[in-house]
Amino acid sequence: MAPIPTPAAQPDDAPGAYVGLDATSAERLARERGWSTVRALPPGAIITMEYLTGRLNFEVAEETVTRCWQG
Repeated sequence: MAPIPTPAAQPDDAPGAYVGLDATSAERLARERGWSTVRALPPGAIITMEYLTGRLNFEVAEETVTRCWQG
């Protein structure tokens, strides 16, 4: 049986720090801090809930990040 792969470490970052930033600046900062995928979503968007290591999700309303979470 093949060994179970070890997922890559996520950046040591606080998602709450992005709330209140404009979406463009928040995405740039997240990539600088090591997030491999950054996803901006409108409020109430229907999304799949699979957890992806290294992904940061932003809920963006009126070009401002209102919520942020990993995966």
